Amino acid sequence: MSKQSARETRAERAAAALEVQRRQERRRATLMIGGVVLVILAIVVGGFLINRARDTSTDVAAPAAGSGDYGVAIGDKSAPHTVVIYEDFLCPYCGELEKATHSELATLADEGKVYVEYRPFNLLQTDYSANAAAAFKVVLDASGPDVAKKFHDLLYENQPEEAGPYPDTGWLVDKAVEAGAEEGQVSDDITQGTGKAWVEDASAAASDAGVRGTPTILLDGKVFQDGRTVDDLANNLLAQLQ
Repeated sequence: MSKQSARETRAERAAAALEVQRRQERRRATLMIGGVVLVILAIVVGGFLINRARDTSTDVAAPAAGSGDYGVAIGDKSAPHTVVIYEDFLCPYCGELEKATHSELATLADEGKVYVEYRPFNLLQTDYSANAAAAFKVVLDASGPDVAKKFHDLLYENQPEEAGPYPDTGWLVDKAVEAGAEEGQVSDDITQGTGKAWVEDASAAASDAGVRGTPTILLDGKVFQDGRTVDDLANNLLAQLQ
């Protein structure tokens, strides 16, 4: 074999070895990415299941339909189904449930198939949970249930991470105005936390009813827990209301 042929053979072997190495590296990268995705999915699903396991809200006393003391409702009280959702504005699973059911529940309520009551309270015992729920009460009193429901929806659309940082009361005022509240009617009360006494009462009422976790869903007066994930829970709930 000539020197030139030997050099070409060595070059070909090196190129082949390099290609094998590159394929192995791509395969490792793909496996690593897939592993990370699976870990994230396991954390999300596992977190919900752990939260569900800790939740002992299996025997909750249903509030009187349409009582309106601690929440806001959509739909007709005479609808064939009633859904009550106990929630904390910071609870990430409440946020996921809201995303999965918001439009569908509104449509079903408009069609007269369900009466839905959202009952926020301070389960997580954070400043944001208390401030957001208190602001909700201020908006409800000052601007009525339609604006309060829009404010409720905006809080979930812009929900902060559970670990923080949390928006301040000025941000809550801005969201209230975005929902349709008059700034002059809500700004001072939201900033001063006027609604916090109501939040304490709402939280006590939820606790007295037997609520120990969020979201806690009552379907026609009974706790609804049909689902291993939030999406399963949402889909199964909606299926019951068709």
